[in-house]
Amino acid sequence: MRNLTLLSLAAAVALGAPAAVQAQRLPAAVVAVVDTGRVYRECTACRAAQAQLNSQVTALQTRQRTLSGQLRPEQQAIQTAINALQGKQPDAALRTRVEAYQRREQQAAQELQQGQQRIQSSQANVLRQINERLNPIINQVMTARGATLAVDTEASLAHSAAINVTLDVLARLNSVLPSVSVTPLPQQQQQQQPQGR
Repeated sequence: MRNLTLLSLAAAVALGAPAAVQAQRLPAAVVAVVDTGRVYRECTACRAAQAQLNSQVTALQTRQRTLSGQLRPEQQAIQTAINALQGKQPDAALRTRVEAYQRREQQAAQELQQGQQRIQSSQANVLRQINERLNPIINQVMTARGATLAVDTEASLAHSAAINVTLDVLARLNSVLPSVSVTPLPQQQQQQQPQGR
């Protein structure tokens, strides 16, 4: 009797299994690809922001050269004075001069580091603003084209040009985001960013 019950149970499970497997079957994916690298290079707001960021980088490089030019003569003069001592201890005036030079050098390094951090924060803010608009636009284009999956072109080994929706995404992004703010992230958001970024 017990064997009959087990056989009946096994038969019921076997008959019900195809239905369970079918219930778990997913529809075929319809894929769209987006070249996000191209979007970031070519969108109107992206180009304008990149030009401003390049200008900030150039200004920081100019400031670095200026500071270096201001510090180099003093460094060379101090080095000449130290070499002239031929191993003797420097007097109080030379030590004071060295300490003053080191303070100026540290201040210059700190100024340059802060400038670099501002630029990195501005870059992160630009990306944040673009991504806030780009991700919903990709979903809209994907839905409008009947796709169920969007993949970056860098993630595909090969794809047909027919499934590339980059131009649609780019056009929509340009229409809704003509410009972005090229300013550092607000303080609260900066603290949430990982240090290496």
